[in-house]
This record gives sequence, C-alpha cells and structure tokens, in this order.
Amino acid sequence: MATGDHNQMPTITEAHCETPIVEDVDVLVCGGGPAGICAAIAAARSGARTRLLEVHGALGGIWTVGMLAWIIDAADKGGIISEIVDQLEQRGARRFRSDKGRDFAYDIEIMKLVLEDMASEAGVQLRYHTRVVAATRDSNNRLASVITESKSGREAWTARQFIDCTGDGDLGSLAGCGFDLGLPDTGRCQPMSLLCLLTGIHFKEIEHFVGGGWAKPKDLLRAEMERGGHSPSYGKPTLFRIRDDLFCLMANHEYGVSALDAQQITDATVRARAEIHRLVDGLRGLGDPWSDIRMVASGAQIGVREGRRIRGRYQVTVDDLITGARHEQGICRCTFGFDVHALDSSADKGIDHSITGGKPSLPYDIPIGSLIAKDVDGLMMAGRCISGDFLAHSSYRVTGDAAALGQAAGVAAALAAKAAILPQDLPWSDLRTGLEAIGHSLPRDMPLPS
Repeated sequence: MATGDHNQMPTITEAHCETPIVEDVDVLVCGGGPAGICAAIAAARSGARTRLLEVHGALGGIWTVGMLAWIIDAADKGGIISEIVDQLEQRGARRFRSDKGRDFAYDIEIMKLVLEDMASEAGVQLRYHTRVVAATRDSNNRLASVITESKSGREAWTARQFIDCTGDGDLGSLAGCGFDLGLPDTGRCQPMSLLCLLTGIHFKEIEHFVGGGWAKPKDLLRAEMERGGHSPSYGKPTLFRIRDDLFCLMANHEYGVSALDAQQITDATVRARAEIHRLVDGLRGLGDPWSDIRMVASGAQIGVREGRRIRGRYQVTVDDLITGARHEQGICRCTFGFDVHALDSSADKGIDHSITGGKPSLPYDIPIGSLIAKDVDGLMMAGRCISGDFLAHSSYRVTGDAAALGQAAGVAAALAAKAAILPQDLPWSDLRTGLEAIGHSLPRDMPLPS
C-alpha cells in the first residue's frame, strides 16, 4: 500500500519476512577489490574459515571491473601484493612505463585469473553477484550478521569478525557507524572517472603520448584530443601501455557526483561513456597513427575515488603526511603524496594543488587503529573506506596501499576470531607475528624510498 502526503515521500509497507542464515564463518569480507581480495586470502591463510562477497562477477574491483590497469605504491609491501605482482610477471602480464618505474600496468584478464587462482588455493569461499543490503547488531553493539540480495534471494551471513572492503563503506554505514564524506565544510568529493581499453594503436608509433606518472605525455595527449575536436573533462588524460597494441585510457572526470546516489552514478556513467567515445572518434579522425584506434571495452563500474570514510579508533590526518608519522602499531607505509583531482571544471581540470595543509614529508605509516571501527564492535575496514580525513585519503586510497591494508585487516580479523576477542583487544605482538608469518612487510622493516 502506498502512503504519504505532499511533504513526505510515499512509502510501501512490505510484508514481514524471515531471512535464512545461509552460512556462519570466522571472517566475512564484503567487497572483492584490491583490499578485499588481500583481506580474504590473508584471513584464510591465517587459519580462518573465510567467505568473500562481491557484487560483480570478478575479483579485483577497480583493478578489473573498473579497468584501471595501473597499480600505484605496491613496491616493498610484501606478502600477498608481492605475490600478485610476481604472478603477473610470470605470466607476462606486467608492463613498466620505464626500466626505473615502481608503478606498472598489467593485463586485466590475467589479473582476474591470478586473483581467482590465489583465492582458491587459500581456501577462500567466493560468492559473486551478491550485494550487501543490511546488517544487524547484537545487544552488546557487536556486528552480528550481514544481509544480502542476489539471484538466490535475501540471505543472512554470520561471522566472528567482519571486514568492510566495499570502497564506499557500505557495510559500516548499514551497521550504524559514523562516517565522513568529502570536504568537511561542503561534502564535495573528488570526481569519478570511467576507464576503457583501446586497441588499433601501437606503442612504437605513439610512445610520446603514453603517460603513467609522467606529465608531458598527458599534455601532449590532451593537445592531440583537442586537435581532434574534443577537450577532455580530465585535464591530464593518460594512456597506460598494457601490451604494445593494448592500452588503458583515463580521460574523463565526472564532477559533483555522490558515490551514495545511484541515479547520479548512473547519469555520470552515461555521460562518461559518451565522452570517451567522442574522444576516441576524434583521434581516429586525425588519421595515422590513430586511424585504426578502437575502444574494445569500458568499465562495468565507473571509477569512484571517494566515498564514505568510516570512523575508526584512529584517524589518519593531513598532519600524518606532513610530519611523516611513525606508529608503533603501524601496518602500512605509504609513499604516495596528496592526489586531489580537481573538484570542478573551473580550473585546469587536472590535479588541484591548492587544497593541502602543507608539503608532505613522505613516507608515513598507517596504524591498525584506523582499520577498526569506532562505533560498532567486530567490524574492521580496509581500502579507501578506512578512518581518515579528506587529504590523507587522497594519498592512501591508491590500490597498492589498499592491498596492504586489506592484508593487515585479514590477519587481524582471523587472529581475533580464533582468540574469541575483538580486534582492538588483539595484542600487538600477536598481530605482528601473524603478519610476519604471511610475509607482510611491517613499516619498521621497509626500506625508505631514495
């Protein structure tokens, strides 16, 4: 029955339902992106019965479904992310921009296979095409269950420990955690970007347009796109070389879009896909070396840089970057600086260097407390939804750091589940030993960048 008045949105009263509990595990990981897959593998290798829920049909998140074939800040992290890199190398699926590069491109389809192989070998139980839609707490304010919707209907999952790796902090929000979003005064967030794969071009003919971390190729590519009749909404369009005849393109910015609004995301995706088609068509119209360029796939999910930041027991702040913070219970060393993409199109549509609290003194450490929810017990976070402020988030959100954070959360959750305690009560000595056992490089053991 529809009810309501002119001042209130109409509602429908649904029939009461009882949701079946389909599984009880030690660790339940929600989200299979860079943080989630590393969390799940780490938990399983640490002896926990582990279930991973993912809304799409592949592991990897932005690495695969989002088609960002470029990994930043993965060097020296150790453990699972190093194994992923090694597997890509062994399968001929990794490509550096130069011999001295630390960041690299990779073959997306090989990445999907590598992640599934590693998850299977670790004993992770996977469920694709399943979205988290609700959560329950017990009388002690501990997260008790996650409720999902899928082709199998509405289902409930229980666990000793839960990890939110959804990127946008969906589980934390559904569980009742406080969170921050965007700039503190306005709530404005960084723009989204839809990525795509291109073929029909060859590296030896377009090398000076291929970017990665270098600025000049991006400026040359922008000028070429403008010569083709279209100025990109992202002022630093980038071609990443995956293979000599296969490239990833990032050339789009969707400004002012909320990661919490499905219609806004839908509209942004439609606009973005139309734009990158125009840009590619414009390049093709220029003739050689672009005459055969074709888009072969665009991301199934637009790339979201910024969603909820779930409040934790420690908040990573801009001061941590400026001072190069060290923590006794540090679990991830970050070497990537501020990376705030322009919040609107009024300037150069590239990187906004004006929103900083000073010059970062890199590297800096992230402590385990920023991965432990403050408002609900039994919940950890990993990836870009950990506890941090706007500027710190712009640094640690990159996927090399997300993977390391996931690995640490997975070990902590597994050990806490085994000991029947909360993550915040886990002795640091036990966590350190557990991390070392799976090859995780603790900050104190990592070399400083030269």
